[in-house]
Amino acid sequence: MSDSDWTDRIAGERMAVDQRFNEQVKASSFSSQQWGLVMTAVEFEIENPGDPDAARIVADTSKLSSVMPEMERVANQSPMGGPGGDSGGSGGGLLSGVKDALGLGGSGGGNKQQEEEAARLAQAYAEQLQEKLESNGRWKSVCEQAQR
Repeated sequence: MSDSDWTDRIAGERMAVDQRFNEQVKASSFSSQQWGLVMTAVEFEIENPGDPDAARIVADTSKLSSVMPEMERVANQSPMGGPGGDSGGSGGGLLSGVKDALGLGGSGGGNKQQEEEAARLAQAYAEQLQEKLESNGRWKSVCEQAQR
């Protein structure tokens, strides 16, 4: 419970980091919608909060696998005509469905690679968030809050 207390108190810093981090998301294989899904599955923790000099924010990415199927659906929808209509996306959707039914869909190694990329990006986000808190002079108080 104490983790959510400290994370609730840094909403302003999170918003600032979100804006700066958009460039890294654009350079990745994720759409902004997919990145939003990643962030719903990631929890941030502070390791060693009792020692602000040694403490660091880490991204707990253990729940990423739970959003991977939805990320794949988002990826299959967007390039095939987006929100426009069924006719443009139905061919790709049908082919994708047949591939998945035969076990030939891209959900095998691609999902694992995407999950690893998401984990790397989430940790990079955590590091930028810590830098932001340090530059604002809030790091020590956030560590104290995480200790409670």
